[in-house]
Amino acid sequence: MRHGIVLAVAAGLFTLLALGVGIASTVEAPEINQRTRCPVCGMFVAKYPAWITHIRYQNGEVHSFDGVKDMMAYYFDPQSFGNSVEGQIISILVKDYYRQEWIDGKKAFFVRGSDVYGPMGHELIPFDSKDAAESFMKDHKGEELLLFSEITHELIDSMRHGHQMKGNKKK
Repeated sequence: MRHGIVLAVAAGLFTLLALGVGIASTVEAPEINQRTRCPVCGMFVAKYPAWITHIRYQNGEVHSFDGVKDMMAYYFDPQSFGNSVEGQIISILVKDYYRQEWIDGKKAFFVRGSDVYGPMGHELIPFDSKDAAESFMKDHKGEELLLFSEITHELIDSMRHGHQMKGNKKK
């Protein structure tokens, strides 16, 4: 009996892996409602499900955004957007552009400067693999492939230039 259960579980896991479902990499995103607004631009996040991103803090608080660009603006300067959360960020979630599955934003590959626009115009497009990002770059005239650690505050500011956003404190 026990042997049969073990075999059934192993067969199920094998099937999931064969279908491309990564059990270890499955990321659970927080629920959002129709009234959730991006703290950077004020847009309703649920209107743009393909572009939603999240920052989750150790105290359980979650901030949701309508794209990577706004999320990164917040990440670099949360106080400018009214964040009073004190605590460590425990996860950054983005959606792989092609698969539309949640991935760890700190491990993602991002394409800048493509002909694909997000809800707020030019956007950093996330992918879970370098191959997918490079393929997208070729197909959509991408200018640059970046890791999370290569995204700078200056880059985000230059991408946001000209947008009238809630909380945008230009000097």
